[in-house]
Amino acid sequence: MVKVVTFDIKTENYTMSGVTDEGTKQGDDAIRVLSADGLEVIVDLTVLYKVVPSEAPRILKEVGTDYRNVLVRPICRTKIRDNAVYYDAVALYSTKRDEFQSRIFTTIETNFKDRGLMLEQLLVRNITLPESVKATIESKINAE
Repeated sequence: MVKVVTFDIKTENYTMSGVTDEGTKQGDDAIRVLSADGLEVIVDLTVLYKVVPSEAPRILKEVGTDYRNVLVRPICRTKIRDNAVYYDAVALYSTKRDEFQSRIFTTIETNFKDRGLMLEQLLVRNITLPESVKATIESKINAE
């Protein structure tokens, strides 16, 4: 007897967020990264991806049906951490945000492609700076 396993080939989304009940996992699932200046920055992110139909048999054989937790989540979290170290905290938050998003898209896209997934879009939803950095920025603004 043959067992048929179906894969959804429509666009799926995976959200990692610090807001309770907002992301895919319950509780705080935001990504904590270290910036180039050694500060902890919190990143909320949504990934839009899908299974490449012709790759579904390979994914089933190598990973199983839980590719979201086995591939999508760990690859995204690792690549975001790997790339955040190239930017200072304030730059991630402001001037280099688009560059950061572009850079992590490229590295995740390559990884997904090797695993039979297609990355459609990567949305950096929120970047939270440490309180000490926020206070410094606010005091500079108030001084001007």
